[in-house]
Amino acid sequence: MRFRVCSDVGGTFSDLFVFDESNGEWNIFKAFTVPRRPSDGIMAGLRQAADHYGLTLDGFLRDCVSLVHGSTVALNALLEGKVAKVGLICTRGFRDILTTREQGRSEPFLWKTDYPDPFVPRYLTLPVTERVNSEGGVEIPLNEDEVRAAVRQLRDYGVQAIAVALLWSITNGEHERRIEAIVREEWPEVPVVLSSQLNPILREYRRTSSTVVNASLLEVIRTYVSDLQAQLSDNGYARPLSLVTSAGGIASVQDMMERPIYSINSGPSMAPIAGQTTVAMEQGIDNVLVVDMGGTSFDVSVVQDGKINLSREIVMGGCFLGVDLVDSRSVGSGGGSIARVDAGGLVHVGPESAGANPGPAFYGRGGTRPTVSDADLVLGYLNTEAFARGGTPLDPALSAAAIEEHVAKPLGIDVAQAAFTMWSTVNNDMQAAMQDLAISRGIDLRDFVVVSGGGAAGMHIQAMAMELGIRELIIPKAAGVLSAYGGAFADLVKEYSAIAFVESNRFDFAGVNALLASLERSAVAFLDGHGIDAADRRLEYYAEARYPEQIWELPVPLRTGRIADQSQLDALVADFHDIHERMYAVKDPSQPIECLHWKVRAIGATPKPAIRKLPFGGEGADHALKGTRKAFFKDLGGFVDAAVYDGTRLTCGNRIEGPAVIEEPTTTVVVMPGTAMTVSEYGSYVSRFD
Repeated sequence: MRFRVCSDVGGTFSDLFVFDESNGEWNIFKAFTVPRRPSDGIMAGLRQAADHYGLTLDGFLRDCVSLVHGSTVALNALLEGKVAKVGLICTRGFRDILTTREQGRSEPFLWKTDYPDPFVPRYLTLPVTERVNSEGGVEIPLNEDEVRAAVRQLRDYGVQAIAVALLWSITNGEHERRIEAIVREEWPEVPVVLSSQLNPILREYRRTSSTVVNASLLEVIRTYVSDLQAQLSDNGYARPLSLVTSAGGIASVQDMMERPIYSINSGPSMAPIAGQTTVAMEQGIDNVLVVDMGGTSFDVSVVQDGKINLSREIVMGGCFLGVDLVDSRSVGSGGGSIARVDAGGLVHVGPESAGANPGPAFYGRGGTRPTVSDADLVLGYLNTEAFARGGTPLDPALSAAAIEEHVAKPLGIDVAQAAFTMWSTVNNDMQAAMQDLAISRGIDLRDFVVVSGGGAAGMHIQAMAMELGIRELIIPKAAGVLSAYGGAFADLVKEYSAIAFVESNRFDFAGVNALLASLERSAVAFLDGHGIDAADRRLEYYAEARYPEQIWELPVPLRTGRIADQSQLDALVADFHDIHERMYAVKDPSQPIECLHWKVRAIGATPKPAIRKLPFGGEGADHALKGTRKAFFKDLGGFVDAAVYDGTRLTCGNRIEGPAVIEEPTTTVVVMPGTAMTVSEYGSYVSRFD
């Protein structure tokens, strides 16, 4: 067996990264995403790969060592409301938790704004009598007759899954477990999700929200993954399928089917792994800002001190997901984002996208409104002859007509100026997303290397980087399939957490260490169950802490797996102060801290592609010169002759000076006037700004 494959289903394209272990070479492939059946897009990409290697699809899949897969299927289902009908069983008196949320209205100071509809309608939210206190003691026993009545009522209502979220189940989950047992007796077929097992965190709204979202996605992911597995199996793939998680790792099919909430936005979550891998190979730097501009969105994420930032503040479809996911900012600024002019004469780009069907106007598939990619074509950045491997011809006349009708005429300008206005507008939107994430994480972009990916990013990122004062930019050779590339380097990951409120000035050493030991046993059992060798595993330990009377906590890595004595506690407190200062520019060492949550993250290393280095070829790049074409650069007064290079012929050390265009099979890189791109030993395009 020789091939390692990672696939990623995006809004417009389904991407594949294929590594050939027999020679250390790799290739990337793109196929149009099929929204009605996303697995078809993956199979189309696999057929492209098989054809490239001169194999039948069956022969190619039988020769695969591994297949890792990420997608936006769960995210799309959530955003479109195409999820299962869920019933919720809650503690009596807390039936409206999904309505009141944490701040009620989405705009709490706009009193005319109504409360949003709860994710689970009130008639499907059934309270039962029970009460566990914050210490885990039973104040009111569970009324089992009410539970049975609730289950029967939910069955009559035709729910497809049941979520159980009781008030203090995080300190004592016995009542939730008993409810699950009763459901099994009354209605064995229906799936059940317990909040105390899925997401044992403080703050009952987020815990409840994550539980009902997870329950709603069970059937979505089961159906999708089963269909993908069946297609793979029918065509010769006989090894286990691994699925990308939105927490920055991979999981087994069984794990993901139980916790499908971790599949939301799973594809884009691999972008920071790709960025981290790229910079680690090239330079060994720990601080990376990763951007990924695909067909429908622009995603920004951070690797800080060698760690991918996670967040529990992610909101999707109006719901707080409440679980640790890769901290990413997304805006509707992709190659397929549609431009429009409002009544005041202002240009807006996105978030509406042309998607895979009909796609940009230049495809001639029925799209009549101008997209960012149409603007890129009119500006001379895209090659009209072929695009996105497969040789799809592009028609610039269709792009020009769409831009003229919807942007140029309303603004009273020519088509080229209108296209440049679209290009500038989408750049500003993407820059704002980068700044937003930087500000929220307390980082200075000038201290970070930017890694850029996505099929459309190369035509925009250099101008944006200079505007933001970024000092170094890297565009990987596999930028066109950045997330799929990252998935090939992802490790097996699962997190275990529990709540234990302790204060540093009266710390419960025995209780905390017993809790950490329990979480550690679960993590070790997980790695044992997946057959991970001792040399390929590691455990990471965290506390979530805050100053007294603060609302939100910050994750603090523990230096050791236990807090054995006062010196180790002092180290935890000192680390918290430093992290707080980095995030909020203030700290108070005189204050004690409160720790609420404790986590153990199990990581099992997977075999990684050994990417081959390119031979050094000197600075000269004339051997890769294809010719010139007219491209628009405002600083040079409009259209000028720009050199066009074949990226597949460039090698280590080659230097491209702007204005120029570098064409790769699945992406295009624009080198701005007065700048240069140098090819690294791994084929990345590196630009440094003084």
